[in-house]
Amino acid sequence: MPRFFIDGITNEKQAFITGEDARHISRSLRMKKEDALTVSCGGIDYSCIIKNISDDLVELEVLFFDKCKSEPSIDLTLYQSVPKLDKLELIIQKSVELGVNTIVPVLTRRCVSRPTEKDFEKKLVRYRRIALEAAKQSGRGIIPQVMPIINYDEAIRQMKEHDCAMMLYEQGGVRFSEVDITKTGTVSLLIGSEGGFDESEVLKADEAGIKRIWLGDRILRCETAPLAAVSVTMFLTGNL
Repeated sequence: MPRFFIDGITNEKQAFITGEDARHISRSLRMKKEDALTVSCGGIDYSCIIKNISDDLVELEVLFFDKCKSEPSIDLTLYQSVPKLDKLELIIQKSVELGVNTIVPVLTRRCVSRPTEKDFEKKLVRYRRIALEAAKQSGRGIIPQVMPIINYDEAIRQMKEHDCAMMLYEQGGVRFSEVDITKTGTVSLLIGSEGGFDESEVLKADEAGIKRIWLGDRILRCETAPLAAVSVTMFLTGNL
């Protein structure tokens, strides 16, 4: 069933879709009166039928609503060191599908790609569109956020506020099975770029109480590591 996100519900019996999504429903999907679709708002799914439709406005009757069953029980933030080329697009798409709520690009010492904040801002529209489409495809109840790029020190400062903060480190650490994340509310994962982390960055993470996580002897690509880590996190918390 088609799924769309809206900013608000006027009441529990009526909803509206406007703008680009309304045109998509009318022109591309060629939906008609009495056709069914789902709208999501704030983690709640509303099952609806179309009562009136035009290129600019789709009026919906809400049949019933419930908490979105696909939203995970944890609030997971992915702090991803900026990789080269289009790898970040893949990471955003797949991590949203797996249940990440927020993706924060981080500029670390060994990042080969080093965009300025201004240059990165130009790409945010595309990145957020990728997150939106992935959320629709995977049945999410919210649109995960893709944040502006930040520096490493700011990433560490933010991660200290989470219930459980972990850093993937290829040179050693504890395994996921040795970290109790089953009762945590907010979880964060810090993943390196192609060159991994500088030793000084690892020490800063240690000082902040961020746990080093080791995924084994195989060295994963920077676009594979976050997806593996997110998958394991979701599994251990009963969300996969």
